[in-house]
Amino acid sequence: MSSMSRARVARRIAAGAAYGGGGVGLVGAAAVGLVLAEVQLAKRHVGNGHAPYAPRAEGLYGYDYTGAPSGEAPLRLTMLGDSTAAGQGVHRARQTPGALLSSGLAAVAERPVELCNVALPGAQSDDLDRQVALALADPSRPPDICVIMIGANDVTHRMPPTRSVRHLSAAVRRLRTAGAEVVVGTCPDLGTVEQVQQPLRWLARRASRQLAAAQTIGTVEQGGRTVSLGDLLGPEFAANPRELFGPDNYHPSAEGYATAAMAILPTVCAALGLWPAEEERPDVSRHEGFLPVARAAAEAASEPGTEVTAAMPTGPRGPWALLKRRRRQRLPATDPAPTPSN
Repeated sequence: MSSMSRARVARRIAAGAAYGGGGVGLVGAAAVGLVLAEVQLAKRHVGNGHAPYAPRAEGLYGYDYTGAPSGEAPLRLTMLGDSTAAGQGVHRARQTPGALLSSGLAAVAERPVELCNVALPGAQSDDLDRQVALALADPSRPPDICVIMIGANDVTHRMPPTRSVRHLSAAVRRLRTAGAEVVVGTCPDLGTVEQVQQPLRWLARRASRQLAAAQTIGTVEQGGRTVSLGDLLGPEFAANPRELFGPDNYHPSAEGYATAAMAILPTVCAALGLWPAEEERPDVSRHEGFLPVARAAAEAASEPGTEVTAAMPTGPRGPWALLKRRRRQRLPATDPAPTPSN
């Protein structure tokens, strides 16, 4: 599917989500029977009987900065979403995306970071309402930044994309209203799961990218930012798929999560005003620039690690957004210290 076609579909999905429609589907009805047969075959190989497990990574990161002269309180980072946000598939807290982002953010801000994780393995976007309530449960301690990673289960459980985007948009709106910055890691490319065969692989890739683009429109319109997760590692992934999947052959390995976190961290820092001002200007040499939000969303869905953020008010062709391709950096990996309240 071309970028322009994906932009049109994403715009229709986002419009349906905003105005209560529900008739935009991701996969043609004629393909459903074949898809279901392929899904049953894939399920025999994906998972390998591993029980859902994600290491508990909540706590304080950048503990060495607690005695800094500034005496600033820890930044509060909250993870929401599904098993990828929870870190399912790895064995150590320091390997989860929440821990990696917290460690990296603490190093950039030179300030401790308190991590809270309300993500739920297996969650679909309709669970975000519950998760947001947990994230905002203590009005005296609202999060400074929230990272949401969701969408894969919406595709595999065939949730209507308009419904999926409606739930995500509502979650972003509630968090932004509470004063939190929001970064959404959009739906990953399910066509990269090695055990999934054609034609399901093609259909999964198409559905994933369509949903990712629509998620971007919904998020940006509510004041959040997105980073496309795509295949989690970009062009290197095709050469090393086994290295990037965990033991269950479905969730990312430690290296896969590290790569996703490296893509998300610069956007987290930019949202908090921690990135150099010169880095916020579009770099023409990296094909960055201002585009109608639907076009920016479609391009980002095709290129992992691409950020989309609101840029200017609505124009003749709708809202505009800034497309950024930020440079990734290796992140420190540390285990959490107990939070002071513990």
